[in-house]
Amino acid sequence: MKQYKCTKCGYVYLPESGDHTQGITPNTSFEELPDTWVCPRCGAGKKMFVMIE
Repeated sequence: MKQYKCTKCGYVYLPESGDHTQGITPNTSFEELPDTWVCPRCGAGKKMFVMIE
């Protein structure tokens, strides 16, 4: 699965880990995250993330 990085703080969303702070289960792709999801480190919205290789 693709990884996405927050352009504001550098946090990398790892789909295989999910995000336990917001109830996102492991193996949830970035595209499947709800629009209300925010960076757990700085609170930036999904539009502040870019795909990384």
